[in-house]
Amino acid sequence: MSIKKKDTFINMLVSLFVITIISGFLLGFVNDLTFEPKAKAKMAKKVEALKLVLTSFDNNPVTEIKKAKSSLAKDSVEMYPAFLNNDFVGAAVIGSSEKGFSGLVKIMVGFKPDGSIENIVVLEQKETPGLGTKMKDEKFLKQFRNINPAAFNLSVTKDGGEVDALSGATITTRAFCEATQMAFDEFVSNGEALKIPKK
Repeated sequence: MSIKKKDTFINMLVSLFVITIISGFLLGFVNDLTFEPKAKAKMAKKVEALKLVLTSFDNNPVTEIKKAKSSLAKDSVEMYPAFLNNDFVGAAVIGSSEKGFSGLVKIMVGFKPDGSIENIVVLEQKETPGLGTKMKDEKFLKQFRNINPAAFNLSVTKDGGEVDALSGATITTRAFCEATQMAFDEFVSNGEALKIPKK
């Protein structure tokens, strides 16, 4: 290799290294700038979901969050207890399943003190538009309200359960049911801890 070619090659390597370093710093800087707004947006979404899945409450469930480990979830399961005049009126529990048609299905389930479902809100999903995304529709969600998973088979009818699957999206429905069951199981196993308000 000639000296000229060697110098050109070294210059190219140095330039590439410098560009990579600068790009890395810029990406890190942009990530730091957007981290807080993203976290605030995510929290605002949770607060809005809490208002939809729980009956009237006068505490701030976000500040009373309780977390539990689950073998079914990558992260800790988040539980938000609700109180009215210091009386336990229910809890919102985040359930998830990685078995959706396109991966993660994450929901927030509001439970009454007896374990029956108040309401469910979909927090995250990447399902097929027009098929799996119908899990957000009233027609699908209403079949879960006021049922107690302790006495209701949270499986699709095709699998011997009591849940009518979304048309063309049985896999999505199975994931939704699994996430709901997970939320219920955590509500039951952490029931006593959820009933104690923070001082």
